[in-house]
Amino acid sequence: MSTATATITRSPVQFAATVVGVVFLLVGVLGFVPGVTTQLDALAVAGHGSGAMLLGLFHVSVLHNLVHLLFGVAGLALARTSGAAYGYLVGGGAIYLLLAIYGAFLPADSAANVVPVNTADNWLHLVLAAGMVGLGLALGRSRTADRPAGERR
Repeated sequence: MSTATATITRSPVQFAATVVGVVFLLVGVLGFVPGVTTQLDALAVAGHGSGAMLLGLFHVSVLHNLVHLLFGVAGLALARTSGAAYGYLVGGGAIYLLLAIYGAFLPADSAANVVPVNTADNWLHLVLAAGMVGLGLALGRSRTADRPAGERR
């Protein structure tokens, strides 16, 4: 009886998209965990009126946490191919850049602040944008992580 072994080789960009996706999932879940999220009893579905703070710094709501969870699921799903992983990192980074700009010009008590965001969120979104786009561009769309010596592209 012979056993076939399948080796799954992931490109660096796929690995990065997987890690980013897992981090987003973790943050989304932690947004609902008492102790990690302070004032959880003041967690609103959406809007600037939510009083819950992830790690005591980042304003969160049910909607905000769900967005993190969706970004996490998207990261894991799109990490299946190099091209999709690249698109997730660069496209997701662009979305976070827009969110950082939006938050920077949005009054905290505005009805348009539905996610909600505060200054700490805005800085984090800017860092996420730079990190995701940077990872996507740096790692490119390479097909495999490692190739045995002598193997052709």
